[in-house]
Amino acid sequence: MQPSPNPQNDVQLLSPSDNGNELFPVFVKLNNLRTLLIGAGNVGLEKITAITKNSASAKIKVVASAIQPSFYELAAVNPHIVLHEKLFDATDLEGVDIVFAATNNNELNQQIVALAHERGLLVNVADKPELCDFYLGSIVQKGNLKIAISTNGKSPTIAKRLKEILNEGLPAELDETLQHMSALRQNLNGDFTAKVKKLNKVTQRLVNPKKSFAERNMKWLIWVVAVAFIAAVAITLWNTEPEFQQFFTHINPLFYWFLGAGFIFAMVDGAIGMSYGVTSASFSLAMGLPPASASMAIHISEVLSNGIAGWMHYKMGNVNWKLFKILIIPAIIGAVLGAYILSSLEHYSAYVKPIVGVYTLFLGAIILMKAFNIKRKRGKEKIKNIGPLGFVGGFIDAAFGGGWGSIVLSTLIAGGRHPLFSLGTVKISRFFIATLSSLTFFTMLGGKYWEAVLGLIIGSALASPIAARVSNKISAKTIMVAVGIIVMLVSLRSVIMFILKLI
Repeated sequence: MQPSPNPQNDVQLLSPSDNGNELFPVFVKLNNLRTLLIGAGNVGLEKITAITKNSASAKIKVVASAIQPSFYELAAVNPHIVLHEKLFDATDLEGVDIVFAATNNNELNQQIVALAHERGLLVNVADKPELCDFYLGSIVQKGNLKIAISTNGKSPTIAKRLKEILNEGLPAELDETLQHMSALRQNLNGDFTAKVKKLNKVTQRLVNPKKSFAERNMKWLIWVVAVAFIAAVAITLWNTEPEFQQFFTHINPLFYWFLGAGFIFAMVDGAIGMSYGVTSASFSLAMGLPPASASMAIHISEVLSNGIAGWMHYKMGNVNWKLFKILIIPAIIGAVLGAYILSSLEHYSAYVKPIVGVYTLFLGAIILMKAFNIKRKRGKEKIKNIGPLGFVGGFIDAAFGGGWGSIVLSTLIAGGRHPLFSLGTVKISRFFIATLSSLTFFTMLGGKYWEAVLGLIIGSALASPIAARVSNKISAKTIMVAVGIIVMLVSLRSVIMFILKLI
């Protein structure tokens, strides 16, 4: 906001070849203009919805041979909308300032453009960029702040994604900031330079917001915790478990089984973004591990992988820190409690095992539902009870060997949260949950089944670099169907074996 010593030098003339997007951005006061919308089908409904959403008092005349009932519902609550159910003719352009054509008749659209241009009117034709005098961009609005996004008609999908990112990233409190800035502006004294310096000082935090210590050092915090945790586990095993020292000379075949399983499960997780916990839990139970030891092996193997994933999401700016702060403490409490209870029931693993089997059976069904795109209706309002959700997700994840992503991530997205920021926040939270639940398991159980732990750690680490490449070449739906069926079969086997023992 520094004043230029020579404003004329701030303008650079660009040739058409220098600037690919020659659209001139403007904000039109539709409430002061007379708008004509031709066409009242689905596309016309999108147009009038966009217009009224951004300018509720816009005066709109709708002309169409057939008008959807939705238009009459809009007109009933908006007196500025006038409907004319008739064929379009040139007289409809009289007394109009701006025109929107939303018909599926190309000849009629071209006729509308020609007639409008004869009268000096600007026209927007739906899905016909070559006929448009202006485009409707993706809009981000936070109170009085409004941002329009245009890709020059090249990629509406990119514009939509940018809109989602800005909507999630810009706080709603920005409108309050604008109100304060407006009041400040009215009370500034001094010359122009002094006013600019004062505004620069006030708005500096918008450019360089103050971050907490954790936000500034998240990368190092994750790496230090991960390395220290793995080192502590290795040193403890070395000093307390003689078998661990003989590992490289007398390797238990169990290690190779879990090495291969960890590799495969990490590949699957990289391809579809889920199911590592449930597949590992099902496999561990089938291999004879008690539920608590299985959950310990899974969570220890996830410490490093989730630390890396959380760090990457942090670097890409995909973490909603406000959501993270609300989620993390209840989630950790739930995870530690779940790990403690499950470890305390280790002696009753024969009875806990079928319960975990039923749970993994349920998660297998969820994976199949996701594969066939069977989704719950997305909520209109964002979910509010983040703390209880984190507690339940952390508890179930630790107590049953997995489910943090299936429970928390799916609930956040279904409740209206942005998928990208929800994923980043859930991933970085998972690192701390896996770390503390693993510590609880290790404290309660010691170094049991360390062959399974090492196998999962090394196998998943080997899979990580190539998982993304493979995921692009294999159908995610095929993988999810296969995983869902396998998990359900293994879980059913566990439950049936328990029932047969009782009989």
